[in-house]
Amino acid sequence: MTAIVEQDPVLAEVLRTASGTSASVLASLDLIEEHLRRHPAERVVVLGPSVQEESAAEFARHNRISRPSLGVILVRAKVDHAVLADALRSGMSEVIETSDSAGLGDAVRRAEALARAMAEETHQEPAVVGSLVTVFSTKGGVGKSFLATNIGAALADQGKRVCIVDLDVHCGDVAIMLQLTPLHSLADLSQLSGVIDPSGVETLLTEHSERLSVLAAPVQLGSPVPAEPIGTLLETLKAMFDVVVVDTSGMFDDYVLHALDLSDQLVLVGTLDIPALKSLKLAAGTLDLLNLPRDRWRFVLNRADAKVGLSTGEFEDTFGLKADVTLPTSRDVLTAVNRGEVIVRSDKGHQISKSLASFARSLTARTGTDEDSASSRTHSRHGAPRRGLLSRKGS
Repeated sequence: MTAIVEQDPVLAEVLRTASGTSASVLASLDLIEEHLRRHPAERVVVLGPSVQEESAAEFARHNRISRPSLGVILVRAKVDHAVLADALRSGMSEVIETSDSAGLGDAVRRAEALARAMAEETHQEPAVVGSLVTVFSTKGGVGKSFLATNIGAALADQGKRVCIVDLDVHCGDVAIMLQLTPLHSLADLSQLSGVIDPSGVETLLTEHSERLSVLAAPVQLGSPVPAEPIGTLLETLKAMFDVVVVDTSGMFDDYVLHALDLSDQLVLVGTLDIPALKSLKLAAGTLDLLNLPRDRWRFVLNRADAKVGLSTGEFEDTFGLKADVTLPTSRDVLTAVNRGEVIVRSDKGHQISKSLASFARSLTARTGTDEDSASSRTHSRHGAPRRGLLSRKGS
């Protein structure tokens, strides 16, 4: 796995022995390109004293770009500061004196280990990244938390690994709606000391059931939650789960903007009343200003009672967006909420449960997270994550 370029056969043998490998010996640098083409697995090239410094530097500079994992080691009778500086600038891995046989062997082993690590990293499968679904409305009481918890449970029942994140940091209801008493919450985010990685994030999660976890809002009112790391937190969760469902407050605060910035799908929630319609119209205008593509918007019309004097069609026409799913008013929903249950599990045969399960499935179909397309679900699904919602807010 090593090639030695040296014109003097005696010195070439010394270098071959010192390298500690079954190295190939070439008499001239002119032969090395053909040798590397024939032996693409070659990891190290040792350039002996007979190779001119200018030629050696040009070879190292060329391969730093064309073969970045190839280690190039320069051997010289004497190594001074000028030789070392010139060699390292050109991209040599190391510079060794001819008399330092042990040093050459160590240098070759280090270069081989680095080349193997780089090759393994290059051939790794792309990291699979889950989708993020944000549930949002600027009006309270329309059923955001109800939708977030039921969508999350439905997706988990459909075989997805799901995390529900309660970003309503001042008055989040996800934990109580799922009968959870979390030991940790977003209030403990600062305890990670700025290091947001899967092992740290895992300590903040509360397991609800198989394939369903929750990152709860602070249990105590007024507990501070830093907004700055929320984006990194959500990106980390996307790498840990198939789907991240984010429940939000009714404000365009920094927490929500981080979620919107990373959202694959945005679920807007409304009810059949004029205040809800007004709120959705205002929210839609802000979302358009933030350049959040409308093809990622989904619209759920909740508690759509035909007897309230405003029809679904009138609501849709005024809002300018068709409802993806319409959920009727039902006391069974309130009963499930008061029991700390998700209706998609407590009453799977209920029409609302069927509608929510179908809607949840459509969310993953849109973002490419169904099993038939999981292999293509990478970080570049929509290109690089969009940035700039926070800066636009402040401009």
